[in-house]
Amino acid sequence: MALKIDLENCIGCGSCVSACPFGALALNADGKAEVNEACRMCGSCVDACPVGAITLEKEAAAGTDDLASYKGLWVYAEQRDGALHEVVFELLGKGRELASAMGCPLSAVLLGHGVEGLADALFAHGADQVFLVDDPALEKYSSEPYAEAMCALIEKHRPAAILAGATTAGRSFIPRVAVREHTGLTADCTGLAINADGLLEQTRPAFGGNIMAAILCPDHRPQMATVRPKVFAPAPAEEGRKGVLVREELSLAPPVVQVVKTVRALENELNVTQADIVVSGGRGLGKSENFALLRELADALGGAAIGASRAAVDAEWISAFHQVGQTGKTVRPKLYIACGISGQIQHLVGMNSAETIVAINKDPDAPIFDVADIGIVGDLFEVVPALIRALKQG
Repeated sequence: MALKIDLENCIGCGSCVSACPFGALALNADGKAEVNEACRMCGSCVDACPVGAITLEKEAAAGTDDLASYKGLWVYAEQRDGALHEVVFELLGKGRELASAMGCPLSAVLLGHGVEGLADALFAHGADQVFLVDDPALEKYSSEPYAEAMCALIEKHRPAAILAGATTAGRSFIPRVAVREHTGLTADCTGLAINADGLLEQTRPAFGGNIMAAILCPDHRPQMATVRPKVFAPAPAEEGRKGVLVREELSLAPPVVQVVKTVRALENELNVTQADIVVSGGRGLGKSENFALLRELADALGGAAIGASRAAVDAEWISAFHQVGQTGKTVRPKLYIACGISGQIQHLVGMNSAETIVAINKDPDAPIFDVADIGIVGDLFEVVPALIRALKQG
């Protein structure tokens, strides 16, 4: 977009100056309107100008040449220390559905060193072919060589769309790939579909989770999206299923950043994304010490994970490792117990796929009850101890 001011028609009334919420307009020495770098193309000045001297003009998009030559759907098969990340199987499940709608094969991209044995699991979970880059530069994850390898494969094979997990690695190097390939990337998608025009329709929360935006990338390829773990159900394994393994030989430069040591934080804490049962606390807990009550309930349930709302994390009652929601982690447990969590949309998008949701809140009008399978209206400091006693009594 470009803001155009017709100086011949401008009467210097200043209506546009007062209407601009960003202070991007002023009257110059000749009494004419001029725009500065603060402009956000909101269009307020266009509506305010009484003589129509200001217009917003859409610039022609510089799209990818020969879009039809880009075919196929790829899933980035993230692995660490020779083990595939669980989000890979979730993406293969959704990818299988999307590839069928696109009428194309489903491929997985496996980057690493000494990881060829992982290809069988990718075939079993739905991949038709696996592009393998086995290189010493990829032994330890580093964004630069991983981006270089992915870009080399894209430029050679020209996929129509690529899916990746919104993990630490995915959020690190996939944006680099999108920039290098001059294409779009939609991060943290909660929905994916193929529309009537054959484009990948990518849905994600926007404006603080208050709306769901459907995003398309019509002029550039590949179409790229990252998806949080636990958003989609994993693809079931079909033992003995075979596919085509494509070994790619690349000349990758050694990474500039060397990984000297990997330290796993919070070794003794169960990750909420991997737990069958999650007990979460929110603002209603009142202070950090009260998370001890939730840990007691988690122990009584046989070792549940502890989750938290953003309000609890922002108050520094518990670390961000436990945060569930739009700006935290997405979970899909068999049982989710929300204690003192009101249920704002930002939290709900991270846990509403749980099989069973139990909500404990003293406010009967709390939004959490709209998604709960079982709602308990009451003081959590009375309800939770009662649940613990009942569980211990068997």
